[in-house]
Amino acid sequence: MNLVEKDLKYIWHPCSQMKDYETLKPIVIEKGEGVYLYDIDGNKYLDAISSWWCNLFGHSNKRINKAINDQVNKIEHVIFANFSNIPAIELSERLVKITPDRLEKLFFVDNGSAAVETALKMSFHYHQQLGKIKKKRFVAITDAYHGETLGALSMSDLDIYSKVYKPLMLDTIRVNGPDCYRCSFNKDRDTCNSECFIDMQKEIEDKHEEISAIIIEPMLQGAAGMKIYSPTYLKKLRELCDKYDINLIADEIAVGFGRTGKMFACEHAGISPDIMCISKGLTAGYLPMAIVMTSNKIYDVFYGDYNENKAFLHSHTYSGNALGCSVALEVLKIFEEEPILETVNQKGKFLNELLRRELGDHSLVGEIRNIGMINAIELVKDKETKELFSSDLRIGYEIFKIALEKGVILRPLGNVIYFNPLYVISEEEMIEMVKVCKESVNIWEKSQNDDSLSYKRK
Repeated sequence: MNLVEKDLKYIWHPCSQMKDYETLKPIVIEKGEGVYLYDIDGNKYLDAISSWWCNLFGHSNKRINKAINDQVNKIEHVIFANFSNIPAIELSERLVKITPDRLEKLFFVDNGSAAVETALKMSFHYHQQLGKIKKKRFVAITDAYHGETLGALSMSDLDIYSKVYKPLMLDTIRVNGPDCYRCSFNKDRDTCNSECFIDMQKEIEDKHEEISAIIIEPMLQGAAGMKIYSPTYLKKLRELCDKYDINLIADEIAVGFGRTGKMFACEHAGISPDIMCISKGLTAGYLPMAIVMTSNKIYDVFYGDYNENKAFLHSHTYSGNALGCSVALEVLKIFEEEPILETVNQKGKFLNELLRRELGDHSLVGEIRNIGMINAIELVKDKETKELFSSDLRIGYEIFKIALEKGVILRPLGNVIYFNPLYVISEEEMIEMVKVCKESVNIWEKSQNDDSLSYKRK
């Protein structure tokens, strides 16, 4: 039995219909270097999505490899209740210095969904401690994605992930969010005053007494198709949260650590959340770790004698993992010592101009959008009406398979092809990435009129 056969015998892969693996077998990766991954058959693949948006500085980065090796010879992990470790302490100090000014305390967890769960519990418990017992509901916007544990999933609004679990989910207040490509106010994203915020304003004003927190992905809704919106929306949201004593939770899991061209996406709006969730780029794709950052205002409410039942008794076995913290420290050192944000913005602009030149006039391309290193192409059936293709056409999956044959990992989100590459990618590699994307879209378009074409991986 070979490795692929063993994989299919024992492993249930995430975010997959396993029946698809009958025709597209799992690709077993043996090693990585820079923007490339290499499988056991010697094929190489350009990683255009940073392995689910988390790798920053390249696969098998020598600096990060050394940081792990140095730390593993000291201590790998220690219980984080009543104990601590040097990397966790140093990381906490550094993060407080570079994050928005309300964020002064760190609570360590081990993945993004867990961070969201922790933030929700923290907010609810905070208001309960203050005697505001009505504040037990949460607000999230349409097309949101915040993770897939039950609390996080309750904040999300993508049926493909959540529909079947709705009987188990929290009663979330769902508000129409910004959709700049299909703006009902016919405003341009760069000049709008977020008139669409009226829906959020109405819900907050009507229900503020029962709202504990509002959670949002700052500047960009990732899994929704890289939907970018105006920073004005966040500014208005911050003002109303302050007015009505509502915690603002910023889910920076996907957009933090330079993805949007700033260290944290909230900086585009010049705001600070009450609670911020970070992960993914935190450890540059190396180790699972996440952090919930919050204010001393929230922290202080939990401070007291044990018998007062004030403690936040929430825990994860791998909280404050020393190896993860040592990697995160090295990530921050790289940001300090190299012009990473400048590079991200330059490369993001180059990629955007390249996409517009190569695909801007394509008959299927409705919009090309960009923020920082992130670029996205929305494919539509009709450019004038912005009509989407039939839901039974798995456009993204078919384009993914075609591009994979050509050595590029795209993995679109439905009808949206996005690029979220590693920061070390070169201009030549971006040119190749876009070339393959264009060829793959053209082949898929042609296939709609030619039933004889097939793209099964050999």
